[in-house]
Amino acid sequence: MFASVRATSVLASLLVCGLLSSALAPQAVARSGLPDFTELVEQASPAIVNISTVQRASSSQGGLPRGMEPENIPEFFRHFFRGGPEGPAQRERRSLGSGFIISADGYIVTNNHVVDGADEIFVRLIDRREYTAKVIGTDPRSDLALLQVEANDLPTVELGRSENLKVGAWVLAIGSPFGFDYSVTAGIVSAKERSLPDRNRENYVPFIQTDVAINPGNSGGPLFDLDGRVVGINSQIFTRSGGFMGLSFAIPIDVAMEVIDQLMETGTVSRGWLGVMIQDVNRDLAESFGLDKPAGALVARVVEDSPAEAAGIEAGDIILEFAGRSIDLSSDLPHIVGRTRAGSEQPLVVVRDGERMTLTVNVGELADAGAEVAGRTPDRSPANPLGLTVEAIPDTAAQRLGVTGGVQVSGVQDGPAARAGIRRGDVITRLNNEAIESTADFERIIAALPPGRSVPVLVVRGGNPTFLALRVPEEE
Repeated sequence: MFASVRATSVLASLLVCGLLSSALAPQAVARSGLPDFTELVEQASPAIVNISTVQRASSSQGGLPRGMEPENIPEFFRHFFRGGPEGPAQRERRSLGSGFIISADGYIVTNNHVVDGADEIFVRLIDRREYTAKVIGTDPRSDLALLQVEANDLPTVELGRSENLKVGAWVLAIGSPFGFDYSVTAGIVSAKERSLPDRNRENYVPFIQTDVAINPGNSGGPLFDLDGRVVGINSQIFTRSGGFMGLSFAIPIDVAMEVIDQLMETGTVSRGWLGVMIQDVNRDLAESFGLDKPAGALVARVVEDSPAEAAGIEAGDIILEFAGRSIDLSSDLPHIVGRTRAGSEQPLVVVRDGERMTLTVNVGELADAGAEVAGRTPDRSPANPLGLTVEAIPDTAAQRLGVTGGVQVSGVQDGPAARAGIRRGDVITRLNNEAIESTADFERIIAALPPGRSVPVLVVRGGNPTFLALRVPEEE
């Protein structure tokens, strides 16, 4: 009896162990399936460089306040002034970032902000060799710089294709965060084609978003895939503390090399230019323009004498395709146009008044962008059922805002206009896809608005045109 019970117990134990083993097997496989970066790091590290710069002092008095003479500074305080009052300030050498070698004859890629304003640039390899680098060319719009050192037979990285990179893929970064040379961090691709407009509201880089730990000093360093190929250049982080918070952004290597190749050939970068101001299409705007769903780039303004104007593009057009590529978000358009060769003719698909049409545009060059738009003065208008009053816009205000035609909002009451986001001081230049030249135009268009529907209204606020969706009230 005891032996039988014991045998049964042993059998049960074996079954439990078997079940546990089978339950743990996938986890064990998952653990063993994690990537091993050791070989990648060993192969790639020799081609990664630490970059430091020297900026010469601008003051010959060692940083003394303007108008203060050295002899008037007490001896006790003199050591607080950089370089001392007896002579010019000493040069400061700082470790700023990272980079990587792309050719055996010494071409190095990094970020523009790493070397911007530097008088001297030094690069150091992992074997402690150090070189003085010269700048071949920079491109602030993409935050890229091409350097070169006088050396031969240098180790190089292998370049990959960021176009083939998938969200969720493992990636690895090597750089010098906070001066800790050749630090290795890893993570996954969180998203692609992120739009991050710069301080000039320009946006020509579709960034790769990752959760790889990137900190100050990683800038300009490479982002590798598991095959050891460079797929991006670490450039920015999103932070509220100054350190890594799980969001880092890299320039796709496909985009970067288009810039680098131009810098290597000419020292400058040429970009395509269309000459439009655009905005996203939300659900309400999609309905007001007769679209089935939000898509495309809504043209808020066409620059005078631009390729867009020559092609017949109008404010209120929604660009759905450019050069054969679909435009799902407005941020897609600058990325595609900027990478298009200036002078080339490209097809452009737009929706205008609910109808799809194809135009041909001769792409301009971004360096030629910039034109002023003159204004004109409308008449005066009374209040209307939308809950706002408008008046003539003075010539000086029209010129300052860069508008032609339009009416200025002089008052907004509680009603459809306020709910649409229209404010006092806005200039309305289009309503329901019709241009407004005077207050008479404004009243005529309002009288014909379809009740119970959303219609687009183009307002200029602070010089920036924006489409809003205005829902017309039902007739009582």
